[in-house]
Amino acid sequence: MGTAAPIRLRGPTVSPREQFSLLLPVYGRDDAALLRESFHSTVSAQTRPPAQVVLVRDGPIPEALRRCVDELAATSAVPVARVDLTRHRGLGVALDAGLAASDHDIVARMDADDVAVPHRFARQVPLVEAGADLVGSAMLEFEGDPTRVVGLRTALVDEDRIARRARFHDPFNHPTVVYRRSAVLDAGGYGDFPLMEDYRLFARMIANGARSTNLAEPLVYYRVDTGAYARRGGFALLRRELQLQREFRRHRFTNRAQFLRNVLVRCGYRLVPERARRASYRRIIA
Repeated sequence: MGTAAPIRLRGPTVSPREQFSLLLPVYGRDDAALLRESFHSTVSAQTRPPAQVVLVRDGPIPEALRRCVDELAATSAVPVARVDLTRHRGLGVALDAGLAASDHDIVARMDADDVAVPHRFARQVPLVEAGADLVGSAMLEFEGDPTRVVGLRTALVDEDRIARRARFHDPFNHPTVVYRRSAVLDAGGYGDFPLMEDYRLFARMIANGARSTNLAEPLVYYRVDTGAYARRGGFALLRRELQLQREFRRHRFTNRAQFLRNVLVRCGYRLVPERARRASYRRIIA
């Protein structure tokens, strides 16, 4: 893919105000109290709330979580479309099912245990209305509750730099993105690619010509736990990483030198001890 031209966003008098859907997946390990907090922060607490919530249940969930989902769907001031997958299919399949149930072309992502700032969509959605296909933001990592911030994940703003970075790292923080559903579908959707479905999708969107940008402002509080860095290593993720890098090379998203660099650095990262992984994550992978 060649170097992308800067995004020229249309002015607010030209671009109409569009409605959008919120895509929120839930699975068996989610916590009811955290889901309730996440739902509130992205629906009733937003200065520009979604017109629809698509709540995807990815397989069986515990009774407490089921009651929470029922309560949110019944009491929400915003219509809730429920998608119930009878068995756990994984995040990519769940998100594709949710996209199919979305009423609007603009779709915002959120995870069931994170917290959005009140003006998140007021800042991001106008950029999609004005011509972007994919808009993310920086996010703050926290432990326990959002007042205990432990880190900041920055985000590149310039489209050219985003396209270059995508050859080596995911240039978007997945829980922060708002995108055009049509651009996602044109790139083939998420697909069944566990552990790396978001990076794979965003790279394919960029290769497909989608216009992308980020906001440097942190708009999401991202929950981290003691197992966060352990999950980023191991042989299962190593195999998935190799599969992704081969796919990038096969489709000429990366050249030979970039492929070799990624195999050495990104695959090597999956095998180092967790302590080293924690120390180097933002510099090497994030």
